[in-house]
Amino acid sequence: MGLFSLLTQEIAMDLGTANTLIIHNDKIVVDEPSIVALDQHTGKLIAIGKKARMMHGRTHQDIKTIRPLRDGVIADFNAAGLMIRGMIKMIKSKSMFAPSLRMVICIPSGSTDVEIRAVRTSAEEAGGREVYLIYEPMAAALGIGLDVEAPMGHMVVDIGGGTTEIAVISLGGIVCSESINVAGDVFTEDIQTYMRQQHNIKIGDRTAETIKIAVGAAVSDLDEPPGDFKVIGHSIIDSRPHEVTVSYQEIAFALEKSLVKIDAAIMKVLEKTPPELYSDIADGGGIYLAGGGALIKGLDRRLYEKTKIQFHVAEDPLRAVARGTGIALKNINRFSFLKK
Repeated sequence: MGLFSLLTQEIAMDLGTANTLIIHNDKIVVDEPSIVALDQHTGKLIAIGKKARMMHGRTHQDIKTIRPLRDGVIADFNAAGLMIRGMIKMIKSKSMFAPSLRMVICIPSGSTDVEIRAVRTSAEEAGGREVYLIYEPMAAALGIGLDVEAPMGHMVVDIGGGTTEIAVISLGGIVCSESINVAGDVFTEDIQTYMRQQHNIKIGDRTAETIKIAVGAAVSDLDEPPGDFKVIGHSIIDSRPHEVTVSYQEIAFALEKSLVKIDAAIMKVLEKTPPELYSDIADGGGIYLAGGGALIKGLDRRLYEKTKIQFHVAEDPLRAVARGTGIALKNINRFSFLKK
């Protein structure tokens, strides 16, 4: 083993708008919300991940919480650097760790050169000596278990926190794709707006997220409907606590305008798909759903009814991109689609 190997550790990072996952030695060693808490006066890091999320919405004037990524890309460069370094330290505290890092990080397929540079610089400042980048749809396809280097078409729809990434992949490359800023965070905002307009109550991000998980739906006639969900919120009429019960049909209605945008983006990619690859997708493999949005109840059925192509929800869709990033890390010398 060479000196470089002794002094280098390898990690794969799914740097997400909502959550960041890090893989080391084929294991997910960090799975934390992408949020930090900072001292307003000194800029010093106070908390990161779950601890920072506990503070979100509950801070005073001396502390602020920041989500460094917006729409899948770095929005606050300083906070992103602190978050990446802090999460890498979580691994270092668990085991002996080499001073130098080889890293593979996934990024949205629609990232600009400026956004790509921001990710790379943050990684290098966190100790990344070799930094490789992989586009999210390619990472999702690898994590699902698709043979991305085969001479046939695969289509992936990855609905994350900040972006929905749609891509057709063949021969180790992205043939056509769309990246739209409609995903989990927008669904959460849709639910907050609906609760305010229809039930006259204000709810926070975390309550809206809980509603989305419990009764989030893409159709109003589920075969196995979840039970109604009780919500206590702040009445905008008299400022008193107010309890309402919401059904999955209501949340399907609340999400409709955003889901229509995802429908349209999928159709746009299908329109751009070359005929031979379209045939591979429509007649054979179907389309794969990954990311947290894939867990919205009835989404696969809705999309089948729109496209007449079979949709498959990936196994453990929340971690598909992280798994794929880990596979890319193990095949750095083989996969030509990694950006260095």
